[in-house]
Amino acid sequence: QMGLGHEEGFGAPCLKCKDKCEGFELHYWRKICRNCKCGQEEHDILSSNEEDRKVGKLFEDTKYTTLIAKLKNDGNPVYKRNVMILTNPVPAKKNISINTVTYEWAPPVQNQTLARQYMQMLPKEKQPVAGSEGAQYRKKQLAKQLPAHDQDPSKCHELSPNEVKQMEQFVKKYKNEALGVGDVKLPGEVEARAADENNLNSVDRGTSSAVGAMDDKSPDQKASQYSCYHCKMSMKEGDPAVYAERAGYDKLWHPACFVCCTCSELLVDMIYFWKNDNLYCGRHYCDSEKPRCAGCDELIFSNEYTHAEGQNWHLKHFCCFDCDCVLAGEIYVVVNDNPVCKSCYVKNHAAICQGCHNAIDPEVQRVTYNNFNWHATQECFLCSCCSKCLIGQKFMPVEGMVFCSVECKKKMMS
Repeated sequence: QMGLGHEEGFGAPCLKCKDKCEGFELHYWRKICRNCKCGQEEHDILSSNEEDRKVGKLFEDTKYTTLIAKLKNDGNPVYKRNVMILTNPVPAKKNISINTVTYEWAPPVQNQTLARQYMQMLPKEKQPVAGSEGAQYRKKQLAKQLPAHDQDPSKCHELSPNEVKQMEQFVKKYKNEALGVGDVKLPGEVEARAADENNLNSVDRGTSSAVGAMDDKSPDQKASQYSCYHCKMSMKEGDPAVYAERAGYDKLWHPACFVCCTCSELLVDMIYFWKNDNLYCGRHYCDSEKPRCAGCDELIFSNEYTHAEGQNWHLKHFCCFDCDCVLAGEIYVVVNDNPVCKSCYVKNHAAICQGCHNAIDPEVQRVTYNNFNWHATQECFLCSCCSKCLIGQKFMPVEGMVFCSVECKKKMMS
């Protein structure tokens, strides 16, 4: 039985495999395409309203409700992205043509000049201009950093009622303790506001000398004394910085430095998770709290799971990557970081013996030289000219052939 979630993005082209993939078709429990085995985020799944619903759900029951609207038809929260359209008149020969640039997301600030400055401080290839590689980058990071299955039990595969309950508590906890959205501000403004609050609080103890000293300079003059929490370099005067409320307003970041401490990618739409004095994206924050199944990519909420090949797996998801048979207690071979059962290995991946032209079983000894393989047996690893067994002997390789001596090589090559 396929759930409705599996219709989403059906047939979408793969950005990595291009024409080799017939179009996206979701595997029934892995978050990958059945046709090309690339992840969902590698496909051009063109549904920005699905993305807006996902982020809307993330902000539900948080202080960020100003960033969401309720959908009229089903009452679900949806993300109100701040889309920014800039028009620049371009003088052409006869008339003035208007050049329009649409940003699919921009920081939700009143002051558009600040938003433009913020955008220009991001690397060009990461600016989410509609139709550009920056827009593709943002889309991919939305899928990667904020997987729907990290916050919505209904997007997960066959959770028990107890797992659903645990997941709901986990999500509630991270919304209360870690989730935030960056603020774009001029450092001077933040300090001026802090100074005002200090003044209010310090009426009884006299204004502190620090506040007095700050008032001598105009807010933008002081920007140079601020340094970025990530790169430790100072801020240029008049440049906007990103602040994270959960980190405290004594810390600030260059727009391009507001990144996840694990993957170093820009935090998509400035959505961050703060933990132990570090910024995380949603995926890596969750990874720091819970094991994640390498098979289905979901967080593991059951006590029973297995650890193999340096990764965690739901017991039922430690399966052959090719045929999905369960591998517990079976012999398997790792191919490109994925476990594969023995029969699929022999069928799809095994090295072929240059001697007998059969697949080489993963458990038997073989001789490998320059991408050529032989069974390490008297029948297969032989001189290509006189058929002398070469195991334990010196040999001379030429392409897929091996020789016992210069004479045999000459004989064969002439």
